[in-house]
Amino acid sequence: MIEIAGYISAVIIGISLGLIGGGGSILTVPVLVYLLGTSPIMATAYSLFIVGGSSLIGVIDYARKKLVDYKTALAFGLPSLVAVFLTRKFLVPAIPNELFSLGAFTMTKGMFLMVLFALLMLFASIGMIKKKKNKVDHKPKTLEPWQTMLIVLTEGFIVGTLTGLVGAGGGFLIIPALVLFAGLEMKKAIGTSLLIIAVKSLVGFLGDVSNYAIDWNFLLVFTALAVVGIFIGSFLSTKIDGQKLKVGFGWFVLVMGAFILLKELF
Repeated sequence: MIEIAGYISAVIIGISLGLIGGGGSILTVPVLVYLLGTSPIMATAYSLFIVGGSSLIGVIDYARKKLVDYKTALAFGLPSLVAVFLTRKFLVPAIPNELFSLGAFTMTKGMFLMVLFALLMLFASIGMIKKKKNKVDHKPKTLEPWQTMLIVLTEGFIVGTLTGLVGAGGGFLIIPALVLFAGLEMKKAIGTSLLIIAVKSLVGFLGDVSNYAIDWNFLLVFTALAVVGIFIGSFLSTKIDGQKLKVGFGWFVLVMGAFILLKELF
């Protein structure tokens, strides 16, 4: 029964991506770990493939509508690609199975990744719940072009490292950066973000192929269900207020993040 719930969740993850352009990927790791019994290490690896494949399907519609800025995607995505590949290939395998002990408490590698993921969920939920102004006031640019580019490159590297560690797409970090620093309007920022997420997640997954034994049958079935969810979400996006859904989903992510944090630590 729990396994069935896990596969149903795959569709829900896709629906969220189709409806609000992100958010669903943050649930992939908890679903894989707590509903389908996947180890935290493998869950972060599988999540990269699921998120990358789903985002790649989602970006096609945005590209068709000319809502993808390829130049910005390259500037943000290149350092992100390097960071996520190096993180999955070298950093994650280098983390010791036991980080430290305090009395009867031992911080294991799997626990560390889940705690980090829970903190990321809490941070993401705040961004979803927080009310935004109807219009974004674009202030006159006071930064030099090289300064703007440096910020975009730096954040790309940071987001790539986080993606490599926890397996989440990081759209909630990428989209604000594209709007504030690259000056993209929201719809184009979402489309560009999906492209960045798709490429860096799939490249990051390549770093895992040689390190772990991949269950391709399971992975492809789960990803296919998420893709079905994306098409459903895209259809529902014309019927449902995405902003209200995003706030409700944010509260759900907040509760899930707090639950994972408490479960892992206590």
